[in-house]
Amino acid sequence: MCTKERQGRGGEPGVVGSSRRRLDAALDGLAVTFRGMTAHPDETNCTCHWGSAEDLARLKVADVELDPDLLRRTWQATDWTDKASVLRRILPQFASTLVSGIVTSLYDMERAGLAFALGNWQEWPAEQAAAVEEFLRAWWAYTLTEADPPVPAHDLLVLIAEASGTLSPWLDAWEALSGPVADGHLAAAADRWEYDLLGDQLPWSAWEDEEGMRAELTAWLVRHAPARLRAHGAPEDLLHRIRLLGVTGPDRWEDPHWPGHRY
Repeated sequence: MCTKERQGRGGEPGVVGSSRRRLDAALDGLAVTFRGMTAHPDETNCTCHWGSAEDLARLKVADVELDPDLLRRTWQATDWTDKASVLRRILPQFASTLVSGIVTSLYDMERAGLAFALGNWQEWPAEQAAAVEEFLRAWWAYTLTEADPPVPAHDLLVLIAEASGTLSPWLDAWEALSGPVADGHLAAAADRWEYDLLGDQLPWSAWEDEEGMRAELTAWLVRHAPARLRAHGAPEDLLHRIRLLGVTGPDRWEDPHWPGHRY
């Protein structure tokens, strides 16, 4: 997953345009691949907590756009009997909504990633799984090359890591990019993550292997971030905080540059 791509100097119109065209093509691919999909005919949900019988009936009709509230309730629900068929039903509209940046909170990034994970999309027929994978890859590539994407890179990483169950390909893709845009996203992410990581916590709630993801993200930042942050002009205190991620035990919080975080 995730072929390495070179950004060049970063943020040039041609690069962004190319990545946007790839993302648009991936969204079109989802629309074509999942055209005609419906929830299972016997699918049910609680009318008291999820929605009405009329709402449920709309999920069993193909290619009818759902109103935003129904779409939200559908992807946030985790108690579907046939989670894969529900995800396939809403996927083209769901993906377009996500890309637009309407979903903004970290909690909802986690839940959106979980919706993909619970659908077990990697086990779908090859054409369907490939369409989902290309969407995630294209969205990530666009975000890393766009100076002001609708969804910040540090938030999108939460969604795609949870959706795919792994950090490695997404971090590899970020590492392969060079230039001020990708480095700017790295600086913003490092600033967002350092507090949790210095407390030996993953900056989000992972569905699976939280400790493994925390260790991988920490090691990647310690190895890869300092030179790029320094070249980007990141504040000295941020550089020290990232350095301290590579220090353990009392040496970390007794360091003269310990930021004074309390947990």
